[in-house]
Amino acid sequence: MNNYPLISVVIPTYRREKLLQDSILDVLKQDYPHFEVLVVDQTQTHEPETKAFLADMAASGKIKLFSLDWASLPGARNYAVRRSSGEIILFIDDDIQLTPGFLAAHGKNYVENPKIGAVAGRVFDRMKLGDSRGELEIEYLPPEAMDPGIAWYHIDLVHTTKPQQVLTARGCNMSFRREVFTKYGIQFDERFRGSAVREESDFCLRFRQSGYEIWYDPEAYLVHLGEDTGGCHDISMRSLQYQLTFYHNHFLLGLKNLTFTQALRLYGRLFDCHVLGHPPCYKSASPIKVATRSIFYFLGFLKAVGTMIQSAWNDGQIYSRLDQQV
Repeated sequence: MNNYPLISVVIPTYRREKLLQDSILDVLKQDYPHFEVLVVDQTQTHEPETKAFLADMAASGKIKLFSLDWASLPGARNYAVRRSSGEIILFIDDDIQLTPGFLAAHGKNYVENPKIGAVAGRVFDRMKLGDSRGELEIEYLPPEAMDPGIAWYHIDLVHTTKPQQVLTARGCNMSFRREVFTKYGIQFDERFRGSAVREESDFCLRFRQSGYEIWYDPEAYLVHLGEDTGGCHDISMRSLQYQLTFYHNHFLLGLKNLTFTQALRLYGRLFDCHVLGHPPCYKSASPIKVATRSIFYFLGFLKAVGTMIQSAWNDGQIYSRLDQQV
């Protein structure tokens, strides 16, 4: 593996303690010869044990630690890219578990196939595996999984077992060639807020302009613990603001990247699944809850339209601009 490229492992973190420590230690146990670890910490106050751990890791040169006074998952990703050295930049979450061959599984794809510009790794998602009771296996995704209008309801990077080209990756386990950011100038859109849902989907749709493929490799797997708090949740998942940004992010994805027909199909499925609660969402069909979700759905659309109008004079890269002024 000496000819494998340097990999920059980026871990954005927010309000995580022991899980963050365990995730970092798992990365440091990798048997890959060339990698660096960048931790972008957006937590204002850590527990003493975590604070000491991060300080020791940084002082020993095992990680590069960056402490920020703002919270944005796409902003943290952009921040780390500008400070990374690797030919490959790999993004993981701060609540994951790895096996020692994880980095090698990502790296080999870039060495073996020059057409690959991104690798989407398999995610053993605790919640989704619980729903399927571990009984579901998919060899190849259906053709709908490559349709930008409805792909988001057909892409399954949890149960799929065969390598194949995909439309998008999951943010907790994805890597890209550096030139995607440098040569093609693609950045994560910092207007995706809340849990930043769809920020990686937006990035991957714009990634297509590079001409590279996104390759799904089930051997590049990790376990995603999926904690409800911390991580990318810069606002509470139970808050009204979270509900508003959830729908805003979906509408923004469509307005930015899809044709009119594709966007209508996305918004129709969004309403059917997340508002009416039909499968695969399985939400409560209570009239009050459906009515409440409908309100957020339409408010999210209006907010996304406002975001697009504002983009004529402001592209929303707030944190990247702050970084450039430092």
